[in-house]
Parts: sequence; C-alpha cells; structure tokens
Amino acid sequence: MKIGVFGAGLIGGFIGGRLAAGGASVAMIGRPAMADSVARGLRLTDLEGPDRQVPPEAITISQDPADLAECCLVLVCVKSAQTPQAAAALAPVLAAGTRVMTLQNGIGNAEVLATALPQARVLRGIVPFNVVSPEPGVLRRATSGQIMADRDAGPCAPAFAAAGLPLDLRPDMEAVMWGKLLMNLNNAINALSGLPLRDELAQRDFRRCLALAQAEALDLLAAARQPVARLGPLPPRLVPPVLRLPDPLFRRIAGRMLRIDPAARSSMAEDLAAGRPTEVDFLNGAVVALARRLNRQAPVNARLTALVHQALAHPRRWDSASLLAQLTG
Repeated sequence: MKIGVFGAGLIGGFIGGRLAAGGASVAMIGRPAMADSVARGLRLTDLEGPDRQVPPEAITISQDPADLAECCLVLVCVKSAQTPQAAAALAPVLAAGTRVMTLQNGIGNAEVLATALPQARVLRGIVPFNVVSPEPGVLRRATSGQIMADRDAGPCAPAFAAAGLPLDLRPDMEAVMWGKLLMNLNNAINALSGLPLRDELAQRDFRRCLALAQAEALDLLAAARQPVARLGPLPPRLVPPVLRLPDPLFRRIAGRMLRIDPAARSSMAEDLAAGRPTEVDFLNGAVVALARRLNRQAPVNARLTALVHQALAHPRRWDSASLLAQLTG
C-alpha cells in the first residue's frame, strides 16, 4: 500500500514514519525542516512502546503534491486553516476512488475536503495523542491513545496495524469529533500557561478553567442534541466535576490524565511560542460558532479565543489564578 501524508509536521511525520516502519510505501509533503530530518533518517520514540528507526530510503518527501498521485490513501494532517489550500492542491492530483483521511483537529474539515475532492472517498479520523520533537530527527509520542476513524476505513486498517497503530473503526465519528474537540479545549489554556501539559494539569485553577470551557460546550451540545463520544475513562459529563477536584483527590481519581511525557505541550502552545497562527478559531471558536447558531453565547470559550489572539501579538504567560479570574469575571 502506498500512503501519502499531506502535512508532514509532528503528527504527520510520526504517523507516516510509523507506517513506513511497518512496511508501507510512504510519500510525504512537508516543510524543508522535515525533509532534512527524513534525509538523515527518523527516530521514533514512544511513551508506551519501543523505539523505531526509519532509514532515509523508507520515505520520500517533497513539496510537490503530484508525488501523491499513485497513493491509494492520503492522510491530511495540516492545520485546519490550511484545509482549503490542501484540498485545492490535491484536487488535480488524486485518482478516482482515492481514500483521503483527515487526521486534524476541529470540526468540518472532512466536509471541506469532500466538496473540493468529489473523486475521492473522504474519511474522518482523530489522533488523540500528542507528538513532540525533543531534537532534530526525533519524533516522540508523548501521550497515549488510539487513532479512531470511520468504519469505512477498514481497508486501511492492516497498514496501521502493521505500524503498531491499530485503528479503532467507529460508526459514530461525528460524536467522536466533538469528543476530541472537548479535549482540545485545553490547548488554549496550555498555550496561555506556557507550561508543559503535565505541569499545567497538575494545577487546580488551570483545571477549573478547562472545566468551565468544557461545561459550556457540553451545555451547548446538549441544546443542539449533538451526541458526544466518550474517549477516555470518564463520560464527558463527569470530566468537568473531576477537573474541579482538589489536587490530592484529582491525582488519586484521575492520575491517568497526568501520564504525559514531561516535555509534552499542546500544538497550540508550540504555535504560539513560534509566533505562528493557531487553531483556536477552530477549537474554542467552534464552540462560539455553535452558540451563535443556537442564538446563545459562549463567554468562556470566546474569552479564551480572544486571549490567544492577544497573546500572538503581545506574548504573555498567564498564572492559573489570573486566567481563572478572566474566565469567571
């Protein structure tokens, strides 16, 4: 199976590298920095598994989408704001029947791809784990979780299984996408804190910020009659109360949430630190958009969205008490 990765950043590079290590033929479209890493060979490490070394000849990487023309599966791993450009680049390249799987944050990327790529079979997927690059040429899975995808992705499953990344094929991907978005509401809080994920989630006031954002989103989703999938050990409605618990009790009940590589940060934190546009409009902003459709408001997520935009222009690290005051004032 020849598999393409459009957007070989941390997530795309890690998954593409694992697929290549599992025996698939992999072609990547990525930035020059990733091309340099691939040219030297990728080292893939894992919070929960063995290291893998991917030799340079196992992956081809370029900036020309035409190199994906013979792929039977293309993974789209770009930021949500770049989805229209990715679709436009792929439209003249992909053959009829090519499977295109979105492995992106946010809601609605699959619909954008399906509209622009009528010849393709668009599939939805989510990647629940975080990937970091502790040094050039090294990609590390820093949190746990299993990739989920539409059950129509069954023909792709053997390649992922061979890579040690078995797919959880789901009939309820819309609910799964919203469940993932609830988790991603922490990305803005983590970015504003300037802390690694584990250190941020260890502080009760930061968790209370996340609880506010999630509870607001859950109320809106209930009003919209939109089901939300359970992606972790707790049903979505129980997560905000657990987040609010005092630190010692939280560690006892939800210690699994802190099983995170000490270096792991959200992708939004990485973007903010690098001065790049973030996905906040597609995460917290999606909750605000849902509220607007319901003729309601989402003040917590609207404030987080605004604070991230402000931080891009005027960098600032928020302490937990000050950020909580912003969201409760």
